Amino acid sequence: MGNRTPLAATLAANSISTAGTSLTLIGVPWFVLETTGSAGRAGVVAFCATLPIVVAALIGGPVIDRFGRRRTAIVSDTVCAAAIAAIPLLHFAGVLDFWMLCALMALNGFSHTPGNTARYVLIPDLAEHAGTTLPRAASLFDAVSRGARMVGAALAGILIAFVGAETVLLLDAATFGLSALLIAAGVRGVPAAEPRKDEAPVSLRAYGTELREGYAHVLGNRLLLAVVVMVMFMNGTDQGWYAVLLPVHAEAELGGATHIGLLTALFGAGGLTGALLYGAVGHRFPRRAVFTVCVILCGAPRFLVAAVTGTTLPLAVTMLLGGIAGGVLNPILTTVVYERVPDRLRSRVSGALTAGSEFAMPVGGLAAGLLVEGAGATGALLAMGGVYFLATLSPLVFPSWRTLDDGPGAEPVREAPGPEPVPSAQAQAQAPVPAPAPAPTPAPAPVSSSGPSRPTPGP
Repeated sequence: MGNRTPLAATLAANSISTAGTSLTLIGVPWFVLETTGSAGRAGVVAFCATLPIVVAALIGGPVIDRFGRRRTAIVSDTVCAAAIAAIPLLHFAGVLDFWMLCALMALNGFSHTPGNTARYVLIPDLAEHAGTTLPRAASLFDAVSRGARMVGAALAGILIAFVGAETVLLLDAATFGLSALLIAAGVRGVPAAEPRKDEAPVSLRAYGTELREGYAHVLGNRLLLAVVVMVMFMNGTDQGWYAVLLPVHAEAELGGATHIGLLTALFGAGGLTGALLYGAVGHRFPRRAVFTVCVILCGAPRFLVAAVTGTTLPLAVTMLLGGIAGGVLNPILTTVVYERVPDRLRSRVSGALTAGSEFAMPVGGLAAGLLVEGAGATGALLAMGGVYFLATLSPLVFPSWRTLDDGPGAEPVREAPGPEPVPSAQAQAQAPVPAPAPAPTPAPAPVSSSGPSRPTPGP
């Protein structure tokens, strides 16, 4: 039996960080609505918080390899703790301007992405280190994250009602600090967590080559491209839902922040159930059939139900069932990523996948705010729900999804053209590295906040 401490520490750190992120997810929009009364401003804050996520994902893959996955996770959580704590502290001091809030949320988004990616790409090595199987580790990673999301959302709704959004943000900062301590103490003696010693000397050319290598791997696989495009639209509309539409709907129709926490917790409970069900029995069925049914059910129905009802119960049932469907998605996509992306490229490819799948998130939050102010909450819900539904029809429309059931190496990678790589001296002395296997799929691979992360936006 292997050493399970590094895997347990990473799962615990990721869970605590995820629970804290759920506090921010509910606390910040509510804080903005309380202090400004503007859905448009809530959308602006969402834009500022998510645009840096895309930027960090675009350029961060090679940095994680050179800096080390363990070190990246620690620094990422530490910076996030400082950024989130500064919001209530500046507010209590009476000096928090709106631009400061936007800047601090941007810093949080930019710093959070590398840490998420670093923990995510470590799972295969930590699973081997622990002597467990990859599908089991992938399902466990998603299940505990969803459980933490559920707990964090429930706590956020209750705490906002009793102690205020500012205190909730301070608690979120503490969760980031605890996550950093767990990684620092628990993830030791794992070579994959340390800086790469065989990389080329630092230079702009070498960095550009490594960055292009990850994107070439993504662009060379038709299934991967289909997944990225679909999840991009899912994540964009999910960001609008959690950052603007659900808070506005709860404030106007449902009774406040406690209802946001309840609904988000139910969605998280469903997601946890779905992830555990897939880990137990779902993997026995064809991936494409299971994925297609679940992706259609996981998101769009809640937009419609919220638009046509003004009570909590129908939306609560819809979000619970949607969460169960969504919980199945990440284990499928994550397993495909781990199967098909070699460790040498995992950070770079995951960064490219995250950038693509979260590309629409900044626009989603901003668009939701503008739609509410221009067309009303009901019009905004129907419009964004329609976009979500059309995106999830992708597995029924595009032939590339037929390869979802294929094993590693089934689809040859068509590398995008680019300059010759710059090998390190050690790499030149070693045997050639095998050609990359077919590219993966999502969370930080392309995962949607509804099912497949994410990196995600939302819970």
